[in-house]
Amino acid sequence: MSSAKDKRSSDSTMKKDRPARAITASKDVEIIIVDDMQFSRVVVQAALKKAGFINIRVASSALQALRMMEEKHADVVLADWVMPEMDGLQLTDTLRQRDEERGEYTGIILFTAQEGIEPLVEAFNRGVDDYICKPPNPHELAARVNAAARIASLQNDLLETSKQLEETIRHLEDMALTDPLTGAGNRRLLSRQLEQHLLDATSRRGGVCFVMLDIDHFKKINDTYGHDVGDEILVGLTRRIRRTVRPTDLVARMGGEEFGIIMHYTNPENYKSTSLDRLLSSINSRPFKTAAGELSITTSIGVCFYSGEGQQPSVQNLIKCADEKLYQAKANGRNQIVF
Repeated sequence: MSSAKDKRSSDSTMKKDRPARAITASKDVEIIIVDDMQFSRVVVQAALKKAGFINIRVASSALQALRMMEEKHADVVLADWVMPEMDGLQLTDTLRQRDEERGEYTGIILFTAQEGIEPLVEAFNRGVDDYICKPPNPHELAARVNAAARIASLQNDLLETSKQLEETIRHLEDMALTDPLTGAGNRRLLSRQLEQHLLDATSRRGGVCFVMLDIDHFKKINDTYGHDVGDEILVGLTRRIRRTVRPTDLVARMGGEEFGIIMHYTNPENYKSTSLDRLLSSINSRPFKTAAGELSITTSIGVCFYSGEGQQPSVQNLIKCADEKLYQAKANGRNQIVF
């Protein structure tokens, strides 16, 4: 009878004789092999193909590999450390710069005959992900390429997530300063811009004209035709105001049917009240097309002007001034301007 010791000895012998388990390759991994020695390129390519990798390109120089990267990004680049013109570390520097500019990540493995710790520490500090000693063991090669591909995939997923977050933040910032219905600025943007223009007018003796505009009897439009039609009026009015004022003037929806307009003048003498008469005439020029048919509206306008002299008004005081003039225009019969 065989003893337990004999059985353990037999199992150990079987494990030693058993061939190394093949590494399963991801077929869609894009690989570039870079080596100035043709024999080395052929050996590495053959080993990777045997391991199951399909998308393999070979380059005889670092410059050729970079051109290949321009044509199509590679997930993993396997490069010889020592090459003429541009060695593996210099190629790593270039690839890392390229990755940074494009928001991508490339797995980089160097083939090396370098001995000692210091060269390898330098390689890792320069951005190399892994290294393989020459000549490479086929199973080790496949395993390290798979590992580098996983690293690249995780890094690229993180970069993509970061990019989406940045886009979301930019969108939220735009929403925070923009009225979602009309696309005009909102009260927050108006207050911020008005403060900047007042400071500029004070320091440079310029002028700031602040206009508040309100649609007359807007509640009646909503009650009669519905809020969707009311929204159409607001959008149409915003477009008409923008076409009438200067491109540099800020148009903002302050809330409901109330709008604010900031007109800045480097020379206060350039301010002409007739420009606001033209605005009122433009609004009254023709009806607005809506789902309920063509509807005409009137607006009341209040205006306050700061010439850059004397004590600078606060944003709140200038808005309050224009608001008082607006309601004076309404009290006087609406569809008019009070300065």
